[in-house]
Amino acid sequence: MLTPRVLFVCTANSARSQMAEALLRKHAGARFEAYSAGIDPGEINPLTVRVLNEIGVDASGQWAKSVELFRGKMHFDYVITVCSNAEERCPFFPAVTARLHWPFDDPATASGSEEERLARFRAVRDEIEKRILAWLQEVQ
Repeated sequence: MLTPRVLFVCTANSARSQMAEALLRKHAGARFEAYSAGIDPGEINPLTVRVLNEIGVDASGQWAKSVELFRGKMHFDYVITVCSNAEERCPFFPAVTARLHWPFDDPATASGSEEERLARFRAVRDEIEKRILAWLQEVQ
């Protein structure tokens, strides 16, 4: 049996979708193959890597990718958008078992001191982790 593949999609693939990819790998182990991509990919926000490292998740091998890297080239069982912009603009992926929408605030838009921005990244990381853990219970 093939391992189900999950693609997390957001706008830039710089924070939310990267966190979701890394956290699914952490919690699902070999149950799922986790990927992430962006509609308009940029660079991974350094605070994304930092807040993942704080909880023992190594995201150093991850990089920002376009959905076009995968579309039509790889089958996904689940495509999960993590922001409203991606939900509206996400291209069609054929033969997807389920397309889900889990909206999270964009921590990259946080302003203030570094500590205030870090607090926003941590809060979003924790929200994503909680949603992934709940979803893993649903799909057992």
